[in-house]
Amino acid sequence: MIPVDEHLAAILRKVRPNREVELSLARVNGLVTTQDVTSPVDLPRFDNSAMDGYAVLAEEVRGASPEHPVLMPVQGDIPAGDTAPRMHGTGTVWRIMTGAPMPQGSDAVVPVEDTDNRPRETQIRRAPKVGAHIRRAGEDLRVGDVIVPAGTTIGPAQVAVLASAGVTRVRVNGPVRVVVLSTGDELVPVGQPLEPGQIVDSNGPMLAAAVREAGYYAVHVGHLPDDEKVIKKELDHHLSYADAVITSGGVSKGAYDAVKAVLSKQGAMTFTEVAMQPGKPQGFGVLGRRKVPVFTLPGNPVSALVSFEVFVRPALARRAGRRYQAATVSALVAEGWRSPEGKTQYARVGVEQDVTGTYAVRPAGGAGSHLVGGLAAAEALAVVPPEVTEVAVGSEVDLVPLRPWGEIEARLAAQRRLAEDEEELRSPGRGRHRFRT
Repeated sequence: MIPVDEHLAAILRKVRPNREVELSLARVNGLVTTQDVTSPVDLPRFDNSAMDGYAVLAEEVRGASPEHPVLMPVQGDIPAGDTAPRMHGTGTVWRIMTGAPMPQGSDAVVPVEDTDNRPRETQIRRAPKVGAHIRRAGEDLRVGDVIVPAGTTIGPAQVAVLASAGVTRVRVNGPVRVVVLSTGDELVPVGQPLEPGQIVDSNGPMLAAAVREAGYYAVHVGHLPDDEKVIKKELDHHLSYADAVITSGGVSKGAYDAVKAVLSKQGAMTFTEVAMQPGKPQGFGVLGRRKVPVFTLPGNPVSALVSFEVFVRPALARRAGRRYQAATVSALVAEGWRSPEGKTQYARVGVEQDVTGTYAVRPAGGAGSHLVGGLAAAEALAVVPPEVTEVAVGSEVDLVPLRPWGEIEARLAAQRRLAEDEEELRSPGRGRHRFRT
């Protein structure tokens, strides 16, 4: 058996980022830039008002105060989006809205709060400094400034700056399309009637959901029978267009492990036993002329999901060109368990929190890798090092979340509020409730 880190390193050495493509701005959210994107324009593109108020020449309203306001005639209104040329008239002001272009010759804006807000003649009740409340052209970005560096995963903020700069197309690593295939004659798709000896395919939908949750496209979820010719034909087809292939089942040492039999004939595939629990039997290779990563995961649902988190998720991030580091949180053990010597254990746990804010965990579900009942209740995987055989109460473990940590914290916060309310109701001498919003 080889250590977990060694197997992951071997995978990441072989996985290459997806091909570069140029896509429209509407399609690049979540993708990674392959080159610096520079601004073709200054931002802001023109001097504009940062406030609703009046555009003035500061010298003309010098000395204005609430006690001694300066009365100024208003030339007119300048709304946001106004495209007509506007000029400052001596001894006058313009009523201007936030974002509207500054009239030529004006050098400050008096906020509406410092006036009596009249449309034709207004009192200026505070003298502004030159440049007050003006957004100057180019003060945010200049032509040629890098607005999104190469290697950036594009999110809403990056979309905003690209759109503001008028960038309509971006060069990125192409979207990662993942084929998910379950194997075994005993499997039946969800919703189909079962014969004796058959089971519902849960791995396919589970792994497809994991792919989508990670931010990639699960483009096909299918089933492979225990037939080597059919398996080869199906895999060859998917290798022509997929960016990664995930199979589950058929990779152990059984007589009907057809996936392993087919892929063992491919020189680029390696099957190994990894020193981990669950998920010991693993297979990986890059196949076809397009060098597509192929992951063969164990058939037991818990083993398959753990294998996805430990090996497939970081490899898909590499394929997408993303920087990736597994998110971990530390927690104390509230209820101990055993761990096999010499193997890294990924124990399914539920998360608690005490009054001090410290996280604590307890095992969720049974230890068997075929047990899916407790899998849905598990919120994280507790990572137990190979040298630890007894996970003692009070010891500290690292957690790999199985759901967004914000959701876990929201549940914990709701439980704390409920407990506080119940305690208040039980407290003697209190006749009124606190109401929460």
